[in-house]
Amino acid sequence: MNLMAIILPVAQAAPPAPGMGTFLLPIALIAVMYFLMIRPQMKRQKEHKAMLEKISKGDEVLTSGGIAGVVTDIGDNFITVEVADNVRIRVQKGSVGNVLPKGTLKSAA
Repeated sequence: MNLMAIILPVAQAAPPAPGMGTFLLPIALIAVMYFLMIRPQMKRQKEHKAMLEKISKGDEVLTSGGIAGVVTDIGDNFITVEVADNVRIRVQKGSVGNVLPKGTLKSAA
């Protein structure tokens, strides 16, 4: 059987007319991206913002850099964290990753 006799008519066939299928695929992909990536990220951002607003003096925090300490002072954009006796550092509020339960640092030492 001649291979060119099979390929030539298939290659010359007219492409299918654009219909609803070609428009539904991008919309479906956007919907999947929204529900699997964008929406959960927005939820995590809201939870992180709420956690940062609730930070108060005396809270034990863990920064995204891995520094653990007790909050001694709170500003608008920065907080002061005491990491050891009389050793204080200033970090941005956004760098606080977790607020630890009370007594966590004392039990770890």
